[in-house]
Amino acid sequence: MSIESVRAFLAAKAPDIEILETLESSATVPLAAAAHGVAPGQIAKTLSLRLGEQVVLVVARGDARLDNKKSKAAFGAKPRMLDAQEVAALTGHPVGGVCPFGLATPLPVYCDISLKAFDEVVPAAGSTNSALRINPDRLADLVEAKWVDVCQDIG
Repeated sequence: MSIESVRAFLAAKAPDIEILETLESSATVPLAAAAHGVAPGQIAKTLSLRLGEQVVLVVARGDARLDNKKSKAAFGAKPRMLDAQEVAALTGHPVGGVCPFGLATPLPVYCDISLKAFDEVVPAAGSTNSALRINPDRLADLVEAKWVDVCQDIG
């Protein structure tokens, strides 16, 4: 039902944004890029991280990797990935459909500056075969995200 929470979120905050559902899975960056006809970097993946006692979401370009030094500098703690059960319980979304919209639990959201390389990115929309197209700045505005530099440099 997590796609429904994303629908409700968008209906309230951005009714002009359409959820795109595909027959094939878009649960991984390569699958999502193929399903939506974009480069892997344009997929906006949402990482669920534990920083000590706090859980945060980081939205980054699909081909980016977290940089431990940058992450520790930005967050003051070394990030640890949540397991699939924790992710589903806290976000309300299954792994492969995690996005910063329509969350089951209010969580701080950060957008990595790597997203700014694109005019349009494609984050998941609460299920393993749904997504949407959005400008990175609008994505950050909608979820009240802070911009951070926590990924390895691309290229």
